Amino acid sequence: MTALTLSTSAAPGLRADAIVIGVAKGAQGPVVAPGAEAVDKAYDGKLAGVLETLGASGAEGELTKLPAPAGFKAPLVVAVGLGPKPDDKDEDAGFDAEALRRAAGVAARALTGCRKAAFALPVDGPGAIGAIGEGVLLGAYSFDTYKGNAQDAGNGKAKNGRAPLAEATLLGGKPRDAAHKGAVARALAVAEELNRARDLINMPPNDLTPAVFAGIAQTAAKEHGLKIQVLDDKALVKGGYGGILGVGGGSAATPRLVKLSYKHPKADKHLAFVGKGITYDSGGISLKPAGHNETMKCDMSGAAAVFAAVVAAARLGLEVNVTGWLALAENMPSGSAVRPGDVLRMYSGKTVEVLNTDAEGRLVLADALWAASQENPDAIVDVATLTGAMMLALGSRTFGVMANDDAFRSAVHEAAEEVGEPAWPMPLPEHLRKGMDSSVADIANMGERWGGGLVAGLFLREFVGDGITWAHLDIAGPAFNEGGPFGYTPKGGTGSAVRTLVRLAELTAEGDLG
Repeated sequence: MTALTLSTSAAPGLRADAIVIGVAKGAQGPVVAPGAEAVDKAYDGKLAGVLETLGASGAEGELTKLPAPAGFKAPLVVAVGLGPKPDDKDEDAGFDAEALRRAAGVAARALTGCRKAAFALPVDGPGAIGAIGEGVLLGAYSFDTYKGNAQDAGNGKAKNGRAPLAEATLLGGKPRDAAHKGAVARALAVAEELNRARDLINMPPNDLTPAVFAGIAQTAAKEHGLKIQVLDDKALVKGGYGGILGVGGGSAATPRLVKLSYKHPKADKHLAFVGKGITYDSGGISLKPAGHNETMKCDMSGAAAVFAAVVAAARLGLEVNVTGWLALAENMPSGSAVRPGDVLRMYSGKTVEVLNTDAEGRLVLADALWAASQENPDAIVDVATLTGAMMLALGSRTFGVMANDDAFRSAVHEAAEEVGEPAWPMPLPEHLRKGMDSSVADIANMGERWGGGLVAGLFLREFVGDGITWAHLDIAGPAFNEGGPFGYTPKGGTGSAVRTLVRLAELTAEGDLG
């Protein structure tokens, strides 16, 4: 993980491999952003013109490298686009946190292989410090566990030959200011746990089975003082968890249900987070066609997000109780696999007719949602890579938010947007519930084809305890990036929803979430 330091030093005298500055997109061309005044002065105030000559416009994500001026101890200046310049007429206008986060991430990725860089981006308070720090840590992420020679492991050598940026100094940050230090501490806790989630998502399924995932959670619980309970296949049978057992029954890698609990001695609110943890999804007997299963190691992204969020809440010492439920199984076809037409008796006692074994996520979540409901938390939020229909509706970068309470749905949506995770509120139309009526069971796991993401949400709602506020995040689109990296988002596992869950915990602790 990249080290973060704060400094009030001027950029010219700082020893580093590069100085990172911001460039905004102005009406007449690129504009050097605040924080880079000393750098601009060294170019005789003509840095914007130099950058424009090199093709820079200040557009978001744009990156331009140029030699540092004479007298600088760093050899390189890296100019990164921040997007549109804020309105000069608005005294409160500035670059929003997400623009800073993305710019820092772009620069951190570009500086792979460097030992140290100084970030002279716009800083107007601890919020900006936190955003820049978070962007650096998330942008510098690299997953290379399976690259290179085995002897490279553990000796600090990058297996792909280029190590991530080792240290980032945030200029404009005050090392002795409590708010600035707190912003860095928060960025470290959230980014380190989010990157842990990315590692889990990127692990190949032959190495990350439900039992291995549960073991990783046990290690983290011991490290951070969390309580943990792991139900193995025998305990699941004894407890009557028919959904998790049904989905996991076709695999030699047996399922698990993990309960991870963080409690604060002064907390009077309790949040429950529930994550879908299908460590590999073949579709089961309803086998996925070729071309649709190569990335299905990511089907445990919801459980990874919940795991990371609970640990982050503990590291931040938030004054709220948070319980994470990880519903872990591998969905495989075999002689013991659940079949289309089978009826499962769920942990809640309801029966479900399985019409499609590839609609398995809702089955494991149903058991975990009912288990979470038994503790009567103030709210439950589940996270899942649940439906391709949600990707058709919202694309690959936005997750859907459904809820049994409109105000809570709005609060979750606002929290997601605040931390830079694109989300969109979605309805739960009552007329779609009828499509899941079954002639042999209480409910079927499939309904109408159209609005499939909403149908899945309606199914999950059936397993939330009466009177409990609940929201469902379908992160099927943004959980795994199959394209090239952008901003602070890498190729592969993204850690989607971790920051939203952490923010919900913070708002609850502050008394600002219901």
